[in-house]
Order: sequence, then C-alpha cells, then structure tokens
Amino acid sequence: MNDALFEWDRVNIDHIAEHDVTPDEAEEVILGDPLETGIDSEEGDEERWSYLGETNRGRILRVLITMRGERRRVVTAFEPEKRYKLLYLEMKAGRQ
Repeated sequence: MNDALFEWDRVNIDHIAEHDVTPDEAEEVILGDPLETGIDSEEGDEERWSYLGETNRGRILRVLITMRGERRRVVTAFEPEKRYKLLYLEMKAGRQ
C-alpha cells in the first residue's frame, strides 16, 4: 500500500474486502489509466470521484475516492455491473 498517496485505515480496508477487493487492487486502478466517470455523490462537504479501471491482472473495478488533503481515500471499490465493464473496454479501445 502506498501510504504517501492513499489514506488507509481499518474501516476502508474492511469495507472493500467485503467486495473481495484489496487495497493494492484499488490503488492499481487509480494509479493506472482509469476512466473518470465523474462525481458520484457528495457526502457532507466531501466530493467523491468515481473511476472505472483495471488492475495489473486485468480485473475491472469501479473505485470511488475522496481527497483528504493531498491523499486519496478509497471510499469503496467493487466489481461493476457488466454494462460498466463494457463501457470501460469500449473507451479503452478508443484510446488506443
């Protein structure tokens, strides 16, 4: 885990584990070349950005983050519905 770029604690680690996602996988998505799907929701004063991307092993995930100072906090990460996977693959093909 990259503690310089990401804020991790037991709460968000345990939450994404419920979706069978590891912190390393979530970081790989964000640090890779993800498709930003916009601001997903606002919780209080925090904006949450949603990304679709893939891990180094090719697993496609949706990752929501918020910023805490200069660090990214993963709010949740999970395997998206098939239509979102297809959207990501189409966008990725268009970038190449």
